[in-house]
Amino acid sequence: MDLSTSYMGLQLPNPLITAASPLSRELDTVKRLEEAGIAAVVMYSLFEEEIRHSELELAHHLEASADSHNEALGYFPDLGHFHSGPDGYLEQIRKLKQAVAIPVIASLNGVTPGGWTAYAHKMEEAGADAIELNIYSIPTHPDLDAAAVEQMYLEDLTRVRQSVRVPVAVKLSPFFSSLPNMARKLEQAGADGLVLFNRFYQPDLDIENLEVVPEVHLSNSTSLRLSLRWTAILRSVVSRASLAVSTGVHTGRDVIKASMAGADACQLCASLLIHGPDHARGMLETVRQWLSEHEYESLRQLKGSMSLAKVPDPAAFERANYMRALREYR
Repeated sequence: MDLSTSYMGLQLPNPLITAASPLSRELDTVKRLEEAGIAAVVMYSLFEEEIRHSELELAHHLEASADSHNEALGYFPDLGHFHSGPDGYLEQIRKLKQAVAIPVIASLNGVTPGGWTAYAHKMEEAGADAIELNIYSIPTHPDLDAAAVEQMYLEDLTRVRQSVRVPVAVKLSPFFSSLPNMARKLEQAGADGLVLFNRFYQPDLDIENLEVVPEVHLSNSTSLRLSLRWTAILRSVVSRASLAVSTGVHTGRDVIKASMAGADACQLCASLLIHGPDHARGMLETVRQWLSEHEYESLRQLKGSMSLAKVPDPAAFERANYMRALREYR
């Protein structure tokens, strides 16, 4: 059974990719993922704050001298809780490229326009086969309008795109006034792929200690539906950029659904964290069996078969299904 796919020009034997996560921190884990059938790995993210901290730390050592006053250098932030910093990240890329044969995609995570985007070039030099630009931003200021938020995404992408020759994907949030319009702008600005979606982790409140409690709740297959809907809509909007479904891909049936919606790849995180690397092998076997039972010769045959590409009025179609769901609920 042919499960091959093309993602951002990378020819993959199947659509399973690990999402940016702790899974890429250990070489042995990545080797196990490759053995289980994972076709590519997205590394854990290098954060803008880590890069800026590294630059400030260098400035600290360059400016400090025997007669310096400690108070004068006290403005440098303490960001020691980050993992290994930019140098360690680049070294991890090199180690992964030596350890496995599958493509390694570096993840650059930031918000503000600035020099941190230049690290994409260093990632490419270290051996990264592609860059995933993860722009994690929660607009909180009322003077920041939608156009300014969109422009920030486009500026960051343009800076990264200009600094590298490898493919660049943008990991999006679903919270745009017009996601199809934004997707088209990103494609026109040079995005080779769009990843749907970034998860905005919702904090809890500790009502006894009056503290904000950051928590991570792993996804399940129900979480897939948001990505499915927008993949089906965007499949006809973007003509060149690849689409990857992220969040909620837990089973082989989820992979089939994503492919039917029009996805070129599926990014896995929670399912592998819960069940381990070998879970990917079972997912692929489920896909093969389903395709065989339904007389498909390849995964490519069904790709986009349930997208909105052939629906004359997608908005009306979505509205009709919304009304149907509410009326038929018992």
